Amino acid sequence: MKSYITTVFLIVTVTLFGQTTRKYSNEFMNIGVDAAALGMSSAVTSHTADVNSGYWNPAGLVNLEDNQLSLMHSSYFANIANYDYVAFAKPIDDRSTMGISLIRFAVDDILDTTQLIDDQGNINYDRISLFSTADYGLTFSYARKLPVEGLNYGVNAKVIRRIIGDFASSWGFGLDVGIQFESKNKWRFGLMARDITTTFNAWNINEDAFAKIQNAVEGQNQELPETTEITIPKLQIGISKLMTFNYDYSFLAALNLNVRFEENNDVFSSSFASINPALGFEFGYIDMIYLRTGVGNFQNELQIDNTDQLSFQPSFGVGFKYNGIQVDYAFTDIGDQSVALYSNVFSLKLDFSIFR
Repeated sequence: MKSYITTVFLIVTVTLFGQTTRKYSNEFMNIGVDAAALGMSSAVTSHTADVNSGYWNPAGLVNLEDNQLSLMHSSYFANIANYDYVAFAKPIDDRSTMGISLIRFAVDDILDTTQLIDDQGNINYDRISLFSTADYGLTFSYARKLPVEGLNYGVNAKVIRRIIGDFASSWGFGLDVGIQFESKNKWRFGLMARDITTTFNAWNINEDAFAKIQNAVEGQNQELPETTEITIPKLQIGISKLMTFNYDYSFLAALNLNVRFEENNDVFSSSFASINPALGFEFGYIDMIYLRTGVGNFQNELQIDNTDQLSFQPSFGVGFKYNGIQVDYAFTDIGDQSVALYSNVFSLKLDFSIFR
């Protein structure tokens, strides 16, 4: 039974990853990075201002005063899937910054039981092998200050690499554009347009490897899947305000509107677009200790009695920063308020000013 389940999982994986024009391709690029941001339910489009801006809004990279390095790790599905992220950013001059980041989302050491039974019908466990399914996202970022005071822009060029063992692999390319503006009264506004050119993934199916699973389940998976998929554009609009009290205390409030150009179960949805809001809050003490919380991923879930029930995903986070080193932790889906799985996220950020 275990071998059968593994084989079915393999068939479904190969088939799904090769479908054409899927709306939700490259979803691993939407999970998010940096525990500080995830603790605020990702409502950071308007105020992100460090090395992680290459992901959230590249316009924020211009706020760097020195080189920065960021690392993050989280696990999903009872540690079956691992999500890792590394990023580096470097100021070019007093008006521009460049950055590079890499995301890997993978399930490793999957049992390949397609050859478990030999040509004589005998079960041979030595014929079991292991493979991995891994998604990689490499992003090159550039940001620059515009002549208008407080107005910055940034651009991302993304290279997507997806591998399913020896069965299939793909390459994809896409572009993001971001803008940030800070008013004189310290209100911050942000706009992030993801996959503005529509990100294309071209799949290469290994026909020899695919032939191994064509008859694994009778009557299923007899034809090769399509080899092209696209990722449709998305828009994120943000606004935030940072307030300081008695010099030692700070409070940051942020709102994001995540727009997808389709009709779905988001809390606000039409045939043209859907809008999913996210709220995030951060309380800071002496620019060293941080407490964060947020709520997002609002969905109208259809119940068994055909009624809709509003679900959401809360989050909580803490952070500590000292002398150029920042460590953050985030915990999402507190109390199992939505169908989204909870996760523990850890991240580390290093400002190279510590060495100077």
